[in-house]
Amino acid sequence: MGGKAEKGTPKWLANRMKAKGLQRLRWYCQVCEKQMRDENGFKCHTQSEAHVRQMLLIGENPNKHIHNYSVEFKNNFIQLLRTSHGEKRVHANQFYQEYIADKGHLRMNATRWVTLTEFVKYLGYEGICRVEETDKGLYISWIDNSPEALRRQQSIIKRDRQDRGDEERELRMISEQVERAKRVAKDSEQEDQNVVKELKRNENKISISLSKPSVHTENASTSLQEDERSHSGRISCIKKQENVFKTLAKSTPPKQIQNKEKRPLTTAEQIILEETEERRRKEMQRNTRFDSKRRRVHLG
Repeated sequence: MGGKAEKGTPKWLANRMKAKGLQRLRWYCQVCEKQMRDENGFKCHTQSEAHVRQMLLIGENPNKHIHNYSVEFKNNFIQLLRTSHGEKRVHANQFYQEYIADKGHLRMNATRWVTLTEFVKYLGYEGICRVEETDKGLYISWIDNSPEALRRQQSIIKRDRQDRGDEERELRMISEQVERAKRVAKDSEQEDQNVVKELKRNENKISISLSKPSVHTENASTSLQEDERSHSGRISCIKKQENVFKTLAKSTPPKQIQNKEKRPLTTAEQIILEETEERRRKEMQRNTRFDSKRRRVHLG
C-alpha cells in the first residue's frame, strides 16, 4: 500500500508533479539519484535497504566513485558551456544556475570540489577555460583545444604571416622606389646646375625699349654725361696740369691725330679747351701784371 509507485501510474505522476523544480540540496541522494521533499523523507530514505546496499558498494572504494563523479560533473559542465556560449565570456555563477536548472544534473556535493570558486579555479589552472576575476565576480570562457580548432588557428596564423610578409614586401618596394626617385631627382638637379653654370655669362643686361625716347630725357642724359666728363676732366687737369694737346700728341700716332683733327670736337672737349684757354689767359694776365710791377719797382 505505502510502497513505491510504479512508473506511469497516477501516483507516480502526482509525485513527479509535486517534485517539480529544484528542492533542497541537502535532501538529495546522489547515490540513489533521488530527491526528498523534507527531512523526514530523507531520513527514511537513508534507512531504506536500497540506499544501504548502494552505500556499502561505494564504501569499498570511495575515491574511485568520487573521481568518477568529478569527471562526469566536469564533462557535463564544459559540454553545456561549449554548446550554449561557445568561447564567449560569461559569469560563472549565472552559468552555474543554468547548469543546475536540470533536475537530473550531477550535484557538486558528490565531487571533490566543495565550492564553485574552487571548481572555476581548477578549470583555469588546467587551461580548460579562461578565468577573469573582476569586481562583479568570476568570468569564464571556454578554450577550444580541439584538433580542428588548432588547425584553424594555425591556418589563421599562417595567413596573417603571409599578409604581414606581403605588407612588409610592399612597404620595402615602396621605400626603394622613393629612394630611387630621390636619387634621380638629385642627379637631375646637379645636371641642371652644371648646365646653368656653363651657359652663364658675365655680361651687362640688355634692355630693349620700343617706345620713342623724349627730347627732354635725351638732353638730360647727355647733360649728365657731359657734367661727369667735365668733372673728371677737371680733376685730371688739376692733378696733372699738363697740356691736353701734348698728351694727345704723345699718346697717339700721326694718323690717329689727323683722324681726330678731322672729326668734330664734342661738347666736353670744347669745354676743356675753353677752360684751358681761360686758364692760360689768366696766367698771361697775371704774368703781365707781375712784370709791370717789377718794372715800376726798377724805375722807382
